[in-house]
Amino acid sequence: MDWLFARQRFGIHPGLGRVQALLGRLGDPQDRFQSFLVGGTNGKGSTAATLAAILQAEGRRVGLFTSPHLTHFAERFQVAGESLKTAEVEAALQQVRPHAEEVGASFFEIVTALGCLLFARVGVDVAVMEVGLGGRLDATNALSPALSVITNVALDHTEILGETHEAIAAEKAGILRAGRPAVTGVNPDLRGILDQEGADLWALDDLPLEVRSLGWEGAEVTLGLPDGASLSFRTPLLGAHGARNAALAALAAHRLGVSPEAIRAGAAGTVWPGRLEVLPFAGGRVLLDGAHNPDGAAALVAALRELGVERLPVVFGAAGDKDLSGVAAALVPLAECVILTRAVLSPRAADPQALAPLFPDVPVTVAPSPAEALDVLRALKAPLALVCGSLYLIGEVRPLLLGGASERRERWQ
Repeated sequence: MDWLFARQRFGIHPGLGRVQALLGRLGDPQDRFQSFLVGGTNGKGSTAATLAAILQAEGRRVGLFTSPHLTHFAERFQVAGESLKTAEVEAALQQVRPHAEEVGASFFEIVTALGCLLFARVGVDVAVMEVGLGGRLDATNALSPALSVITNVALDHTEILGETHEAIAAEKAGILRAGRPAVTGVNPDLRGILDQEGADLWALDDLPLEVRSLGWEGAEVTLGLPDGASLSFRTPLLGAHGARNAALAALAAHRLGVSPEAIRAGAAGTVWPGRLEVLPFAGGRVLLDGAHNPDGAAALVAALRELGVERLPVVFGAAGDKDLSGVAAALVPLAECVILTRAVLSPRAADPQALAPLFPDVPVTVAPSPAEALDVLRALKAPLALVCGSLYLIGEVRPLLLGGASERRERWQ
């Protein structure tokens, strides 16, 4: 495992040649199950988790591949709703390593191939694969998806994907396959870029969608279908964006022929930690969310406004290569005070002291570590607080709240 994590430092190298060669050396394990790709700037993880839960409720043996992990590497590989055992993952990695070294595979290419090998070994029927970055040249795109999902397009990873919404949309459209079913929540003005791929594309915005908030319990969603029928279900995902992600997963499941009963059961049973997740803390509650770009932060604030939250203490830390001024601008109206910190295991994390000017006219405290940030927060005795920003930060805070242990490994990807 140390060998694999050391490869994070070699960076991201888009392209399919290496991962295709690696999968070939492993016997093309991805051909032993049906796969679905879920991409998009924001919400692809919760959409993938919902779709996997729905397919499981239908009676399928489902693999769910997501990234990054929060606390434990094995979280990236779930089967039937449970993470695979670390020993099982490490054993498979030993098989992958010599082939990965031979082809010069990157960290994420190795992780993708490892996921395919693990899913094939445990005999999944289907695998829901969350795209890592972009789409066209992402390692997951070496698979041949029976269905693809693109949640939305926003500005993130612009140094790799391009500086405009149109350029990013073109990259994400690469996971679509001509003639195969696909669903999307992408804005109508970018739809033409997706249409160029020739997929049998259904758009969420072309269908009636009603969302009734259930407060902190989630939402009741009614989704109209092209044939005039409708699907009604509950989701525990918070906020309008959470309901929209659940609707997109439900639409994908409908296209796969899943029954309405399974859609209702799976959507209601979805679990997606670290994304608008509420946990007890110091006699009150703390909300964890990995909002790390301006669109994600705006959706988070909108969700809290919908829940009746006006202002609350905010713990924030994020990677230094993000649009942190845009994220901070979205959070300032919500912040009663701000505690700035960093994920201590992530060399990419921004210096919290350098973030202070981004929160003008808001009381700011700097805490060098997540543990110290929680100490500051505890002293405030707030009934509700927010911890947001980098998923690496969430991954370090979460075990502190739950009393668990995290893996002490550097986090780059």
